[in-house]
Amino acid sequence: MKNYLAQIDLYDTSQGNLKGFGILGLEGGQNATGVFTTFLSSAIGLITVIAIIWFIFTLITGAIGIISSGGDKNANESAKKKITSGLIGLVVTISALFILNLVGTIFGIPNILEIGGLINLLNIK
Repeated sequence: MKNYLAQIDLYDTSQGNLKGFGILGLEGGQNATGVFTTFLSSAIGLITVIAIIWFIFTLITGAIGIISSGGDKNANESAKKKITSGLIGLVVTISALFILNLVGTIFGIPNILEIGGLINLLNIK
């Protein structure tokens, strides 16, 4: 039986550090800051897509609840609250990016969402 884990070379002997593997690897000429920036950007995009999908799901279930309430006032109110909370969640998720940009502008960090540039501004020795 072969040991396939031994064939993965994660250590770069020419530079003396780990090079990573897969999409988060340093093999494409990226440095660690570039890999972290790519990862964080992908995570923010994924969270936004999940929020949009959740809103659509909440909207559909709320609409079905309104349609199937059949004049029941409590069921109708419950379905409306479900739609309202889904919309509020979507607005909060999307507006968080704009609020973060505003905070960055106020504190003098113009590209606060560009994590790579922000890390390069730090003087770590």
